[in-house]
Amino acid sequence: MPPQDGVEQLPQLTAVDGQSPVGSFDEKVGHDKLEKRLSSDSSVASDGKLDAEKAAALDAEHHVQFVNGEPVITTGWDVSRYLVDTRDDGDPSITFRSLLLGTIFAGLGAALCQIYLFKPVQVSVSTVFLLLLIYSVGLAWSKYLPRAEWVEGTRFARLAPVLHFINPGEFGLKEHVIAALVASTASGGSAAVMNFAVQRLYYSTNVEATTAVLATFSTACFGYGLVGLLRPLTVYPSEMVYWGNLPTVSIFQSLHFNTEDNHKRLKVFWSAFTGMFIWEIFPSYIFPLLNGVNVICLATQRAPSAAQDVITNLFGGTDGNEGLGFLSISLDWQYITSSFMSFPLIQQANSWIGYAVCYIAIMGIYYSDVWNSKAFPMLSTSLYSQNGTRYNQAAVFGSTFTLNETALETVGLPALTGSNAWANLCANLGIGGLIAHTVLFWGPYVWESFKQAREKSQPDPHWKVIAKNYDEVPWYWYLALLVLSFFAGLIVVLKGQTTLPWYAYIVSLLLGAFITPFSTLLYARMGNGIATNQLMKMVAGAVNPGKPVANLYFSMWSHDVVSTSIGLAGDLKMGQYLKIPPRAMFLTQLWGTILGAAINYIVMISVVDAQREILLDPRGTNVWSGQEPQSLNSAAVTWSLAKQLYGPDGPYIWIPLGLLFGMVPTFIQWLIAKKYPTIGGFRVDSVVLPIIYQYSAWMSAGTNSPVLSSIMVGLVSQLWLRRYHPGWYKKYNFILGGALDGGAQVMIFILSFAVFGASGDPRPFPTWAGNPAQGNVDYCNGNGALD
Repeated sequence: MPPQDGVEQLPQLTAVDGQSPVGSFDEKVGHDKLEKRLSSDSSVASDGKLDAEKAAALDAEHHVQFVNGEPVITTGWDVSRYLVDTRDDGDPSITFRSLLLGTIFAGLGAALCQIYLFKPVQVSVSTVFLLLLIYSVGLAWSKYLPRAEWVEGTRFARLAPVLHFINPGEFGLKEHVIAALVASTASGGSAAVMNFAVQRLYYSTNVEATTAVLATFSTACFGYGLVGLLRPLTVYPSEMVYWGNLPTVSIFQSLHFNTEDNHKRLKVFWSAFTGMFIWEIFPSYIFPLLNGVNVICLATQRAPSAAQDVITNLFGGTDGNEGLGFLSISLDWQYITSSFMSFPLIQQANSWIGYAVCYIAIMGIYYSDVWNSKAFPMLSTSLYSQNGTRYNQAAVFGSTFTLNETALETVGLPALTGSNAWANLCANLGIGGLIAHTVLFWGPYVWESFKQAREKSQPDPHWKVIAKNYDEVPWYWYLALLVLSFFAGLIVVLKGQTTLPWYAYIVSLLLGAFITPFSTLLYARMGNGIATNQLMKMVAGAVNPGKPVANLYFSMWSHDVVSTSIGLAGDLKMGQYLKIPPRAMFLTQLWGTILGAAINYIVMISVVDAQREILLDPRGTNVWSGQEPQSLNSAAVTWSLAKQLYGPDGPYIWIPLGLLFGMVPTFIQWLIAKKYPTIGGFRVDSVVLPIIYQYSAWMSAGTNSPVLSSIMVGLVSQLWLRRYHPGWYKKYNFILGGALDGGAQVMIFILSFAVFGASGDPRPFPTWAGNPAQGNVDYCNGNGALD
């Protein structure tokens, strides 16, 4: 019987000799021990039971491997069967308590998310951090607020219904999940809000409240409606794992299932959380040198000026856009994060290839002066004039935000830095590779998933429990949401400050709807996706020539459909793992999405107004950076000049052609894989070219010192612990990663408003050797850093 996805689950690295990398695993003792630990409903049988013989057959079919009786978590089947319990206690989900706690902590999560969009390294808000705060408050709520049973049989008995409404008793798993998902959904960020930031910074436009509300509702809810219709493909199957969500799922079940048995896990969590909370103040505030310790930088401070410039470009990386951070060791967990503790090893192996290409390509492009690179900083997402000064876009587009041909002749065409042009090229290569890889390698899986959805034969055990116990959300609920969000966006286009024609708005939504399945599939299977917004900007430039603000909104609607769909699909999968009723999930995500957009907007205004000059500076600082709005604006301006810059006679013609060039190697790889599935002991389909393309431009902007530390974390977690200590990995890996993320992000939230100036003047720590007054923090002081 062929594997369900047609490509033998996720591609796996195998040993050079062609044997299993875990050939010494004891598969005989595996089932004897594991069957005792499986929940009563962790089978794929209709009755929830699975005998040992059938379990062994299924595990053999899915290539499950064991070490000392513990399964090595490799595929989505391993996750569904062994890592995540299928238990469903049937406890209530939507209550007054769950919605109120979710709403309160949505404010915290959404504020953190928006703050990180103005940081030199973009980091997502840890759901684990939010869920643990909610858990603590929820336990206190259930314990100390009056309950209905307290007044039964007394003269206050009439108050029992009110008290039960406020405090329904024990703070259960599903209440906890609903509250956390409201908060985490709100923490997903909004492309619409970043558009408003660009308009505020570069076009002196303060978007009206009506435009802001309707635009954010439209972008978020159109993506949600679309992902609802795609659930059979992107959520239900076992291989749709959304690896980054596993720490969250693991902690939810640890907190609420078998509490006594999980005492050690909770002890590990709180110890790591507290330790990281205390530690994070050092690299982020007191001792920022710890964010990027580089021996080369420290040893070459007296090198000649020209040598210093090269050393800084290659080895420097602690400050924003300083350098590539090669061989730097970072001890700042807010930038390392636990992502590489969750990503499959196959994803990480592909990313290492991309990193190597990135170091070589960016240094090669700069020092060979491709695209006139030496006239500009090596790393930056800003726009420049040909003489290296900041581009005067206001003179070219004026107050109407439309191209003035006469002014363009006077000012000249804008220029991209070599690294920014390379990043745009890699983005297009990644999009082409993504489409080709999904169609060629995963096409059989897609077809099989649609057949299973039509026949209601999806074998995932968690989906079976949901389908048996709860009513599904009708497809027309999601269709109605699509219609509402479409008309909300149409009102913005016709009445708002967008300069976007109505027909371009429709094209943008169709483009986003087309790309969404491809991006979501890659994200679900590999843990991260490809930045597809470059394609949106290309099409925007073709549809709206000479209109940068219109291009901002075009790419907002088309790209936000994709990014929102990915985030919400991951949450739907979490709901499937944790047995949240689908209709409760629908209301939860809808509320969290709208709430988050409103809070994002408020925080954006606060940060932009307080840190305006730093956000406009091409370099920024090690605390604040405008690279995100700069990049959005640069793309909007350059693609509005697509004919001049990207046409046959333009300097960047290779960038749009990257879309085609990204498809060709994947097609060749597919042909090779059909004839030679394994070469030299490795599976050919283990090479995922879209991921390599993406990481080939990973260091093109921002702070790059954490790269090596992230790789080391991934090797320890996914290579050593997962393969050789799978029991420890299963019990503690995801809990530890979530605790470290949570501790670091709580401290960063406090520091952002207390001393970093998120809402006012910053209060820097006194200068000393670990926090130098001048130059870059890591002492790589080339390129005039001490001037």
